Amino acid sequence: MDIRIRASFLPHHDPEASLAFYRDVLGFVVRGDVRRGRVRWITVGPAGRAGPSVVLRPVGDDPELLLATPDLDSVFERLQARAEVIQEPIEQPDGVKDCAFLDPAGNMIRVQELR
Repeated sequence: MDIRIRASFLPHHDPEASLAFYRDVLGFVVRGDVRRGRVRWITVGPAGRAGPSVVLRPVGDDPELLLATPDLDSVFERLQARAEVIQEPIEQPDGVKDCAFLDPAGNMIRVQELR
């Protein structure tokens, strides 16, 4: 699955569930795992690709993660059975085709098709 991160910090309630989702479902690799007492920050990113990462941090704000892929329909097909769909792929008024779903911590993940 060819997915690119634009960049984001995402809160988590359960670091192990979030790690399993981003690593096992999306195929990202762990780039860092920092623990300070009960607080844990996990940095993940696409395998074999340098560049932006996602930092999973303790619950705080409600940010959104923006991902991009050249094949939105195949990414959506794979994820719809494994994540809560918020929006099926749709052509937006600004010409961007995208979809949205929730990760295990309830963060909105929006995936845009690269054109």
